Amino acid sequence: MDRVIFHCDLNAFYASVELLDRPDLRGRPVAVCGDPAARHGIVLAKNEAAKVFGVKTAETIWQARRKCPQLVLLPAHHEKYRHYSKLAGALYARYTDLVEPFGIDESWLDVTGTLHLFGGDPRALADRIREEMKGELGLAISVGVSFNKVFAKLGSDYKKPDATTVIRREDVPRMVWPLPVRDLLFVGRASAQALEKAGIRTIGELAATPRERLKKLLGVHGEQLHDYATGAEHSPVRPAGEAPAPKSVGNGLTFRRNLVGEEELRAGAYLLAERVALRLRRHGLKCTTIQVALRSPEFKTLQRQKATPAPTNVSRVIAQCALELIAAAWHPEAPLRAMTITAAGLLPEEEAGEQLDLLAPGAAHRRARQEKLERAMDQLQDRYGRGVIGYGSRQTKAARDIAGDEENDKEEKP
Repeated sequence: MDRVIFHCDLNAFYASVELLDRPDLRGRPVAVCGDPAARHGIVLAKNEAAKVFGVKTAETIWQARRKCPQLVLLPAHHEKYRHYSKLAGALYARYTDLVEPFGIDESWLDVTGTLHLFGGDPRALADRIREEMKGELGLAISVGVSFNKVFAKLGSDYKKPDATTVIRREDVPRMVWPLPVRDLLFVGRASAQALEKAGIRTIGELAATPRERLKKLLGVHGEQLHDYATGAEHSPVRPAGEAPAPKSVGNGLTFRRNLVGEEELRAGAYLLAERVALRLRRHGLKCTTIQVALRSPEFKTLQRQKATPAPTNVSRVIAQCALELIAAAWHPEAPLRAMTITAAGLLPEEEAGEQLDLLAPGAAHRRARQEKLERAMDQLQDRYGRGVIGYGSRQTKAARDIAGDEENDKEEKP
């Protein structure tokens, strides 16, 4: 017997939440954007009226305004979005305890074991959830219903806004396989380009391609995409508390002004390294690789990575690795618009023991002392707030002057 999986997608989530407090703007093209004064001049979300004009998420404000001169810009309020995301999760939990968030505005629900309690009709239950979401929270959702997570996700994207789409096993050749390969979950730009160069443009063509050929093209990821296209994917819906550990932890900033000079580059690197290290410790993880992405004012991005001297979740070690990468790849007098530091190659702390280096016997002990200090700072910040304690270095003080709001704060799931 097939499972019954829902994918619930809150439509135009940020914009829809903002319009709850601005009913006078309903029907007008609206976009939620970062603060232009803080140099976050991109569209974070748009409503359906803005979408009609071709406004797209992640494009610059000037591009959006060129398409739609009457576009109303609203600032983002992330605390409100988190609040409504929790309320939506609580609504889903009425129907199953198997609710897996997929970002702030999307969730998978496995209702296989509870569907009989609510009439036994998947479409009717999906419609019921949509109506309750509108009636109680004032938000619209699209729901995809299928026998696995990948096709349920395709279903929620199939028709928007405020719609239910059912994809049964027998519907796959007609509904799924004609779709562009880019529509499939986890087919990013690079994968899509590689597939299209190989003559694979639709999900059906992907499903018909031998696994070995896909493995040669994309490695293990190619085999995974074959399972997705054929419907062989069967991963469970995991409740939030049982989600697998992240594969990487990263933090990025678009700075209030361009960074120029070694001191400002160091300030940016130290600030991001502190945030990455803190989140590693929160997860009980250490990293073995540091990746740095650097973006110029012209939006050109350069990426580099290197191994850490030992598994670590210490901010100063992470910062030092990042600075070595920056020194090798970026001229200090070239203006830098944004920076992202990502910790990868993650290991559980209990598995990340460090072997003493006979040529530098004090290095491991210094890192251990630094880790102990940073954990003590974590405890104080948890108890009294983030501002109660921090490093007093010139780099950290300078970082407070140049930092904008967080541009991305990412954890990549397996």
